[in-house]
Amino acid sequence: MRCVRLLLGCSSAAELLGTVLAEGPVWITGEGSALYLLDSAGMLRLTASHGLPDWAHERYGLVDPAGELPAAVALRLRRPYLLGPEHTSVDYPNRNAGLGTGMVAVVALPLVVDERPIGVLALALAHRGTVPGRDLDVLETIAGACAHRLHHLLDHGPAHAEPRPAHAEPRPPRRTEPGPAPSHPLLSLAVRAAGHGAFERDLVTGESHWDAAAFALAGRPVAADGAAPELERIVHPEDLLDVRAALAEALAGGGRYRIGYRMLRPGGRVARVEESGEVMLDVHGRPVRMAGLIADVDHRPAREAGSGPDPAGARTALLLSLTRALSRAVTVRDVTAAVTDVARPALGADSIVLDLVDEGRLLPVSHTVYGGPRRAELTRLADLSAPVMQDSLARSAPLFSEPGNRPRATGATGAPAAWAVLPLVASGRQVGSCLITFAAERAFSREDRTLYSAFAGILAQSLERARLYDTHHHRAGELQRAMLPRTLPRLPGIASAARYLPSTEGMQIGGDWYDLLKLPDGRIGLVIGDVQGHNAEATAVMGQLRSGLRAYATDGHDPAATLARTSRLLAELDTELFATCLYLTLDPADGGLTAARAGHPAPVRIAADATAVELELPGGPPLGVDPGQAYPLATGRLGAGETLLAYTDGLVEDREEDYDESVQRMLGGLELWARQTGPGRIGPAPALERLADLLTLNVTERRSRPDDVALLLLHRVVSPS
Repeated sequence: MRCVRLLLGCSSAAELLGTVLAEGPVWITGEGSALYLLDSAGMLRLTASHGLPDWAHERYGLVDPAGELPAAVALRLRRPYLLGPEHTSVDYPNRNAGLGTGMVAVVALPLVVDERPIGVLALALAHRGTVPGRDLDVLETIAGACAHRLHHLLDHGPAHAEPRPAHAEPRPPRRTEPGPAPSHPLLSLAVRAAGHGAFERDLVTGESHWDAAAFALAGRPVAADGAAPELERIVHPEDLLDVRAALAEALAGGGRYRIGYRMLRPGGRVARVEESGEVMLDVHGRPVRMAGLIADVDHRPAREAGSGPDPAGARTALLLSLTRALSRAVTVRDVTAAVTDVARPALGADSIVLDLVDEGRLLPVSHTVYGGPRRAELTRLADLSAPVMQDSLARSAPLFSEPGNRPRATGATGAPAAWAVLPLVASGRQVGSCLITFAAERAFSREDRTLYSAFAGILAQSLERARLYDTHHHRAGELQRAMLPRTLPRLPGIASAARYLPSTEGMQIGGDWYDLLKLPDGRIGLVIGDVQGHNAEATAVMGQLRSGLRAYATDGHDPAATLARTSRLLAELDTELFATCLYLTLDPADGGLTAARAGHPAPVRIAADATAVELELPGGPPLGVDPGQAYPLATGRLGAGETLLAYTDGLVEDREEDYDESVQRMLGGLELWARQTGPGRIGPAPALERLADLLTLNVTERRSRPDDVALLLLHRVVSPS
């Protein structure tokens, strides 16, 4: 969503391409990417590119839409046209170099708006096999945003304000200041699509925008910056709490929503409207934006005030919605995010500052879920409000501002226009304090104060539960860390790196482990394993297996015999768990490998020519399944300058795509890394650390991580001649 938002603010084709490469998914490689626009003669003209050699600009600077080049085919088919690695050459788009030697996929995406073709976006992808349908959906979304922005620029002229040569490299993306409401890109698209008033709300900054049609619907003049009025000014008082409850539900779950309410117009007139929109989530599942339409349901006067819903019932519905959002929060950070993402906009607040009691002091935590200016503003508010938050907690009573008293309430200028401070007390214990601020002055009725006091009780209980969970998780994490090597040993002729990530479900611990051993004969032992389960038992079993396997290995047993003995050990333990494991030995002098595998993913070898392949290792059943089973022993060689990756399946396993597709995607990414920043370019140690970071970054960007992740990288250093 950040990429799409930035695309809709770009001012040229070159900036659009630069934004796609800088803000799009990491598997868009950037090398060999291009953006074509249809010129007045109906030809596709290369307008912006990245990583294309000069000869490619000369040969493919102008493309006939009737030809067979990917850009032409995609435009004719009006759908993405994909070339897999088997159809591309190493130096694609050199079509004379032969096929089947490529290491990336190339996709051409047609840029079409309202059946009007505009151009084509061509991108190189770090995919080795079939590109998953999910990734194609992402690419089509990006292409759609580019097409709509280019359509807007072509209609309004700025696209030609800065003429640039066709081979110009894209500039870094930049933010643009919001213009008048009628020309806001998202809003103008929505208006053209439905003919109603359109809106968008940035849930991070709190900014809200309307287009001219929405202002007309409300009978109000268009604001110079397009800023939408606050809900309190446009929603009938009897409907306001119902609207806030519905918003809380939409924010908690994300996706599409629909709300009907009465809108206040100047002069006391009332109109019945329907707001339909979508709450958009980021990759971590947090709401970041809302956009949609406001439609006038009918032109008849709405019922008079007083015949609306029961206010008490509306407050109850709002509290239930907030309770449901907080009940799904597990950690203190989850509670903080729910307060920030759901409670803040649902209550119509400008900011919420949450402090926790820690050893008698109040420590702010709200800023931890934000970055940039918003984080700095919350930190400022926390400092400003510290005395009044401490005072409220000491009194065990909420404090509310009154119109005109804000400087006196905080003792400083720059205070919010209105505020409420709520002590958070659960089971007789002081948990923390909560400051809720508002952008406009307001008077808090008795019913409002009751609502906020009830919210404080719900929030306090959620925080108490979350703090208890965090304490247990911290102790379990300490146990997990104690079971894993604190550091990897320094080994002659070998560079290494390792990572471990806990699961984000359950107790967020598991049975994944890795080890790097100095063996008595001078060889190196690499171990990686995965015990079934994500709980304290899995961690305890993992510790026993790690110790047992280390003992068998250092006694001189080869990998096959070591796994057989470890399997019998697991079968003798009082547990029903099983484990997968890979154990291999490496001779640093000649690169000789011996390996055995017990139901574990095969390791990957990244060769000096930047190809990445899985080692062919015959395997046996997981440890503990058949204690009498022998494991086959395989041999091989790791050449000087080559890298080995061993990992647990959590690194590639994704509920939303096929496992084999995930492995192929990883192999493509490894080849891209080897070509661009491999050990030969920046040195083995920093290169491996960067690769470990990239691999784990891909995992942390998933919405959930049901399995823990372990990986171990080895690089055999080239000996100086």
